[in-house]
Amino acid sequence: MKKILFAFAFLFVTATITAQTEEELKATLATKKDSIAAIQGRADAIQAQIDGLPGWRTGAFGTIGGSLSNFSNWYAQGVPNNSSGNIGVTANVFANLQQEKFFWRNSLTANFAWVKLDDKDIDTDEEGFTGTTDVFNISSLYGRKLSEKWAVSGLMEYRTTVLNNFNDPGYLDLGVGATWTPVQNLVVVIHPLNYNFVFADNDAVFQSSLGAKIVADYTRQIGAVGFKSNLSMFQSYESGDLSNWQWTNTFTYTLWKMIGVGFDFGLRNNAQEALNYELTTLGNTGATFDNIDNDLQSFWNIGLSYAF
Repeated sequence: MKKILFAFAFLFVTATITAQTEEELKATLATKKDSIAAIQGRADAIQAQIDGLPGWRTGAFGTIGGSLSNFSNWYAQGVPNNSSGNIGVTANVFANLQQEKFFWRNSLTANFAWVKLDDKDIDTDEEGFTGTTDVFNISSLYGRKLSEKWAVSGLMEYRTTVLNNFNDPGYLDLGVGATWTPVQNLVVVIHPLNYNFVFADNDAVFQSSLGAKIVADYTRQIGAVGFKSNLSMFQSYESGDLSNWQWTNTFTYTLWKMIGVGFDFGLRNNAQEALNYELTTLGNTGATFDNIDNDLQSFWNIGLSYAF
């Protein structure tokens, strides 16, 4: 009986000590986390001061995702002999000049993806990779500072596809107005005077026009997490059918050194592209701006990321 009581007492004391030790460790961990947050806050403040100094700031980051597969005599599926794959690449490059009285911000964003499905039992199907996602944007923004947060600015932005139908269509925006930088890392461009040049073979659908341009760009790095969000909108003064907008986003998480995981997604709306697709690809000769479904365009890509 004494042995049983002694065993219970021993287990009780052990459990109490363990509970106390766990609580102590949790309290210590909370203190360390608070210390890390304070250190990160001071580091961010110093980085903000560095970013505000005159001179060039350059950088690049991106995402690479993909998979390859090969099947031979895999009878359980409908195509027993095939090779397939998909590859996606996203690149974001920037070069920004900051001076006391002016700034010059330049950026390039590219997102490409290829897929293939080669049925080895069919000689007439496509054996190589076919381009799917195809986004290419380049912009240059110059601003003459009026105050800490406002500047008179001019913008050049060019958007097109590269893998298929280069510059068909292509969009070139040239405009002037104001740029607002309310907080660190956020740039908002408001240009009420902007001309949207549209380059395309089908002049009956794609038309250039005068309108307003709004661009919002937010880029930030917080520890191992980096993200960039860019919204580009054009509102035509001639017709809503000539307006368009595009929103792209990139998220990266660094796992080891400069290597991590990345996720990209984008949304787009363009009635001219929707009408051209109905007329040329689907062969709907009766399609007009009034009777087509201008569906929301979208893409996403996930994979390994590399920043430098």
